[in-house]
Amino acid sequence: MNASESNTAQSTSHAEKLKQIEEFANQGPFKADWQSLTQYKIPDWYQDAKFGIFIHWGAYSVPAHNGEWYPRHMYQKDRAEMKYHQEKWGSIEEFGYKDFIPMFKAEKFNADEWLNIIEDSGARYIVPVAEHHDGFSMYDNSYSRWDSVEMGPKRDVIAELKAATAKKPDIHFGLSSHRAENWWFFDGGREVPSDVQDEAFRDLYGPAVNRKSSENGLTPPSKAFMDDWLLRTVEIVDKYEPELIWFDWWIASKPFHDHVKQFASYYYNKGLNWENMPALNYKEHEHMRSFLPGSAVLDIERGGMTDIHPYFWQTDTSVSKSSWGYVTNHRYRDANSLVDDLIDIVSKNGSLLLNIGPKPDGTIPQKEVELLAEIGSWLKLNGEAIYNTRPWEAYGEGETYVPDGKHSNDAEKNRKDFNSSDIRFTRNGDTVYATILAWPGNNKEITIRSFTDKRYPHKIAKISMIGHEGELNFKQTKNGLKVTLPSQSPSKYAQVLKIER
Repeated sequence: MNASESNTAQSTSHAEKLKQIEEFANQGPFKADWQSLTQYKIPDWYQDAKFGIFIHWGAYSVPAHNGEWYPRHMYQKDRAEMKYHQEKWGSIEEFGYKDFIPMFKAEKFNADEWLNIIEDSGARYIVPVAEHHDGFSMYDNSYSRWDSVEMGPKRDVIAELKAATAKKPDIHFGLSSHRAENWWFFDGGREVPSDVQDEAFRDLYGPAVNRKSSENGLTPPSKAFMDDWLLRTVEIVDKYEPELIWFDWWIASKPFHDHVKQFASYYYNKGLNWENMPALNYKEHEHMRSFLPGSAVLDIERGGMTDIHPYFWQTDTSVSKSSWGYVTNHRYRDANSLVDDLIDIVSKNGSLLLNIGPKPDGTIPQKEVELLAEIGSWLKLNGEAIYNTRPWEAYGEGETYVPDGKHSNDAEKNRKDFNSSDIRFTRNGDTVYATILAWPGNNKEITIRSFTDKRYPHKIAKISMIGHEGELNFKQTKNGLKVTLPSQSPSKYAQVLKIER
């Protein structure tokens, strides 16, 4: 078979697969329309889990410079990354992003060790990146040679993580896809002499269409590109059966909408035959959205909510303030602020997806291991106030304002540390948990003002603080609930009051 015949056969095969996807997507009970998709119910396992680990790992961990967008920025003449790259690695015509892939060896990668670290963090689901904007897949991709099985590690990373997760009954397995952004990700390489312009590597660098013109609707993604997106995304469903798929923002662009609806109906129909119904994440971006509320789970990057959201939602953020992928100059968050964010998010009907970035050799940086262990230590003691809970009548009280991050990713930058006035509520059945986000020092008594006679008319049987032996003295008043605290905090970070009827 010559090259022309091979391409024709491949096109026929792809067309047949697309037809099969369309048929399955519309055979029901879910169909590729909003009337059908809004009947979807967010699964309990997800609403119970509350805390997951995101994993950004790929060839971009090799340069380890300024994050996972280095592959894009190294081709942009107005960015410092281009100068850095040329000084350290040479001309972008001779040494392009593709040349990092053979250096990405993952020689120390051990999926079971990763899952042990994640289990110790207290996380109940994981979301490794299946394919980032850079076009390099971390799984056995039938539609590209640029994957971790044929190149770089020469291993199916996603399959190994799936197998390791299966050994942890409390942890659910998800994946993320950033494939849509590959349409424009390497556009800078079209404007300067670079290997992006070499047709031999087009299947990695993608169309590299100008981002601004694409986002303005002048050069929208082609049907061929979106069909390829659908084929790739369905393949990760069929091969790995992820219980969660996280999408980045660009599927919210209007041309993608029909493909997104078709994929969602395909995925949900598939999930009906699995042990657990799956879920999808989507973002809102500059007033664009890819899903109607309730048909999937809204994800907010490095942001939060000001109040309880009527639909279960998620924040994704990183242990690092400066990057999602591995870099050598991280500015790390501290465990206290991450625990506080988890508590705040859960009180508002959300879940926290916390990112780590392994090194190119496959090891997780020690500082990140330590941060995860700190969070896990807090959850081992106080997890009953987080897992399996639902919002109470109010999310909480206190003077620290949490910016609304629904339409931006800078809310995290603008937030202030919580203090002892800040209390967050969750419930499980008739039990309410009031979590104090900072120990009130020498104050022997606190007043929880949200527990007024009107909002909480029930008689309280007892109040205790998790980790402290014995019951606490309290008094219900018209101004709130007065509680006498222990002399010392039983928890390194936030302290949980358990209020029982």
